[in-house]
Amino acid sequence: MERLVKFELLGQQFSFYTAAPEDEVAEIINMVTRLVEENSGGKSGTISVGKIAVLASLNMASNYVELRRRFERHKEETDRRIGLLSAAIDKGLSTGKES
Repeated sequence: MERLVKFELLGQQFSFYTAAPEDEVAEIINMVTRLVEENSGGKSGTISVGKIAVLASLNMASNYVELRRRFERHKEETDRRIGLLSAAIDKGLSTGKES
């Protein structure tokens, strides 16, 4: 069931509806808050809120791309190992039949 979530960021109130678990929402809000604070340079008012949001979005996208690439490499390595293991099992089974 969806619920309304409210939070404050850079002195502004935000709210949205979500059905995500509370701990997941808290983790997301904490991540966004951290990234926005990192990109604002700790100087409120120096950089526009829009620019801070774009910089934070770019950082999140960068993290996502890196994780996606790591996942693809892991998946490829796992598939390779499964292939080797499957070949070894097939070889062992065919050798066992000859005995």
